[in-house]
Amino acid sequence: MPTPVAIEKLTKRFGDKTVLNRIDLQIAAGELFFLLGPSGCGKTTLLRAVAGLNEPDEGRILAGDRDVTRLPPHQRDMGMVFQSYALWPHMTLRENVAFGLEMRGIRKSEADPRVRHALEMVRLADRANAKPNELSGGQQQRVALARALVIEPQCLLLDEPLSNLDAKLRLEMRTEIRRICKEAGLTAIYVTHDQKEALSIADRLAVLDQGRLLQVGSPQEVYTRPNSRFVAQFIGETTFIEGRVRAVRDGVAEVETAAGAWTAAVTEKAEAGATVWLSVRPEAVQLHTDKTGGPNVFKAQLHGTIYLGEVAQHAVELPGGVTLKALETRPKLVARDDASAETRIYIDPVDVQVLME
Repeated sequence: MPTPVAIEKLTKRFGDKTVLNRIDLQIAAGELFFLLGPSGCGKTTLLRAVAGLNEPDEGRILAGDRDVTRLPPHQRDMGMVFQSYALWPHMTLRENVAFGLEMRGIRKSEADPRVRHALEMVRLADRANAKPNELSGGQQQRVALARALVIEPQCLLLDEPLSNLDAKLRLEMRTEIRRICKEAGLTAIYVTHDQKEALSIADRLAVLDQGRLLQVGSPQEVYTRPNSRFVAQFIGETTFIEGRVRAVRDGVAEVETAAGAWTAAVTEKAEAGATVWLSVRPEAVQLHTDKTGGPNVFKAQLHGTIYLGEVAQHAVELPGGVTLKALETRPKLVARDDASAETRIYIDPVDVQVLME
């Protein structure tokens, strides 16, 4: 049965530096939960605390109704997958996967079907007698997953497991990891700095910075409703426009900026006279609109394009020197850096986020 994990007021210090600052998280049973943030934000320290590889200074960790804060790793019923595969090169896949069971004193008659099932889950049962050097990087990572799964953990912990793979393999393994976790019915906590990785497979995610928990929510919630400039900029691309609130009526704010007046849906407290930042995602900018008036319709100049195949990313200059990024899907004609063209753009107020910090 999958097990919920609760992290309560967890604090960890290394000397004078606080790397985790009173972290509170509730991870549901069977949830694929991501810890996301830049290097040094504390995400790996938090995962290692859950695994029992470092001991927190304050707070506690619950796995179901068990307080595991002070238990050694082997008593926590948690499997861990690291960045490096750490496979024994002289052993077959079957022997690598069985190794953890042997260390636990599991008899061969009981271990064999569990090893076979774990290899079947990662779709490598037909390669059970192969050695690690006969496999691709993605296949070796699947063996590392099987080795963690075979002990039948209550929770699976993954520390940037795809960072050593090339771009194509990372894309393939994202889907595989989600499939494996869901088929096994596991609670999983996954550390990464890759936003696309988190957005594509997480049930929920937490964004950390400098040991603090900034925001928790579903990928869509965090992407479309960031609660700060840091989160908005870290999760995807955005442009910030500084402005001053003129009025707030019925959940809609009118904001004066260097590019003119904007209208935005307000999801947090914003009062008339307050200095705010508008966050505008590139995909929210509608190029070549037929609208001639109304909120958030602007004349603009296209300046330079980055062609990405299925999309082109344009630099769009508004009055007052404000420049936005705008995505055009299936572009037919791509302007180069030395070209510019006039256009009219529109941004739906729902897609403009008002941020106070």
